[in-house]
Amino acid sequence: MKPDSQKSATEKAGDSIKNTADNVAGSVQPSGEKGVGQKATDAVSGTNNDASKQGQSVLDSASETLGNAAQSAQDALGMGKK
Repeated sequence: MKPDSQKSATEKAGDSIKNTADNVAGSVQPSGEKGVGQKATDAVSGTNNDASKQGQSVLDSASETLGNAAQSAQDALGMGKK
C-alpha cells in the first residue's frame, strides 16, 4: 500500500471509485444480511445512507476525479491556465 502522496491521479481515482462502490453496496444490502463486522463498520462510519445519496456521491466523485485528471494532463502538457 502506498501513501496518497505517492499515488498517481489514476491510482487515486481508482481508490475513490472502489471506496464509493463499497459504500453503495453496503448501503443497499439489508441489515439482516450483514455480518457482525459490516454492522460494526457501518455503526462506526455512519454509513446507513440511502442508495440515492450514495449514487449522487458516485457521480460527483467521478466528475471531480475526471476534472482533476484532465487538469493534470493539461498541466503536464503545458496547456494549463496561466
